[in-house]
Amino acid sequence: MELVIQLTYLVASVFFIYGLKMLGSPKTARKGNMYSALGMLMAIIVTLFDKHIINYEWIIIGLIAGSAIGSTFALRVKMTGMPQMVGLLNGLGGGASVLVALSEYYKIVPEIPVTTGTTIIISILIGSVTFTGSLIAFGKLQGIVTGKVVKYPLQHPINALLLLVVIAIGVYIVINPGNADILLSVVGVALVLGVLLVLPIGGADMPVAISLLNSYSGLAAASTGFVLQNNMLIIAGALVGAAGIILTLIMCRAMNRSLMNVVLGGWASAGAEGPAAESAGPKGDVKSVDAEELAMILDSVSSVIIVPGYGMAVAQAQHAVRELANTLEKKGVKVRYAIHPVAGRMPGHMNVLLAEAQVPYDELIALEDINDDFPNTDVVIVIGANDVVNPAARNDKSSPIYGMPILNADYAKTVVINKRSLNVGYAGIDNELFFYPNTLMYFGDAKDAMSKLNSELKEL
Repeated sequence: MELVIQLTYLVASVFFIYGLKMLGSPKTARKGNMYSALGMLMAIIVTLFDKHIINYEWIIIGLIAGSAIGSTFALRVKMTGMPQMVGLLNGLGGGASVLVALSEYYKIVPEIPVTTGTTIIISILIGSVTFTGSLIAFGKLQGIVTGKVVKYPLQHPINALLLLVVIAIGVYIVINPGNADILLSVVGVALVLGVLLVLPIGGADMPVAISLLNSYSGLAAASTGFVLQNNMLIIAGALVGAAGIILTLIMCRAMNRSLMNVVLGGWASAGAEGPAAESAGPKGDVKSVDAEELAMILDSVSSVIIVPGYGMAVAQAQHAVRELANTLEKKGVKVRYAIHPVAGRMPGHMNVLLAEAQVPYDELIALEDINDDFPNTDVVIVIGANDVVNPAARNDKSSPIYGMPILNADYAKTVVINKRSLNVGYAGIDNELFFYPNTLMYFGDAKDAMSKLNSELKEL
């Protein structure tokens, strides 16, 4: 039976790896998700036949409850709430690792081998940090916790001290495993550490934070796998951990930031609302257009690039944007979508929203593949995006986003920006593009604005 279990784990791991590979492309992502889910189903079923399981009542209750909660989330959570849900699920994964590690400790204490004790401490540390850190990330994305950078005196020394305390107590427990109560202090300190590590990260850095916490949840699962000596958990956790850290580094590169810069503080103005703190007011004249005027402009162009941002997600405007693109294409206009890696609240947020609206995958173009095309484009329509098209990233060395790769929307012949107002983005700074001579502001809710524009365009 043990051989069958291990072979099934191996097959499930192949499904995980193959599914993860397919998730790298929007065209195969759905199949990749199904393959990974199939692998997980195989792993769960075969684990139920493990000789260590002697009571199935609570397992069945857990399966039913978990399936009901998961199905409810999948059916009821809107796409705009997907980043929050991902953050929350990361936290639940970390919390589960902590509970499993604690359970195993109390099961085998006081006869705990050094290697097992070490992995238990690691699992509790990473799992606890992931749990509370992810809850803070969820709160920031949901608006429950401020999206601004939260700094406090001796921030980094305090975090370092807490980490050293966890390590010191962990070493003591490994050497003296009989003192079970002190293990709870490790959990408590690690939970506090998770809060203090994520709280200073501003809203602009949330995509990176979500990726990093996802990696943490994988590492916590892998550590728990070593605690339980379960190869499936080790492999699955290692895959999630490695994929998460790779994605995190890609996101940092897209923002021209170092990982330590994000983890240790972030932009001081991130998450600010209203005019930027350092701004003395508008930096030029703003030209605005209404739906009728903009429709007349679009009726005479041959190429359009749409740049989506979080404002599109908030307004649930992806379907209206797709309808506008359909109308333009019927008029012979070439339409494409420029996707910045950190647009939205999590990696791939814009891709998921537009795919939901049945936008063809080959029209979704990454930054590095479309940036050279902007000078030859008639009109760029920026919908709810801000920092990812801000020329200050190229021009202003004093700007907090200086050096961040941006979409070269300002190089187009005409730039149309749809926003509710001239307020700043998550970086908390004015967008120079608003005041450029080739820029037109199209104010209003993204969904209503795109629908009105589409109606006007159809009449021409």
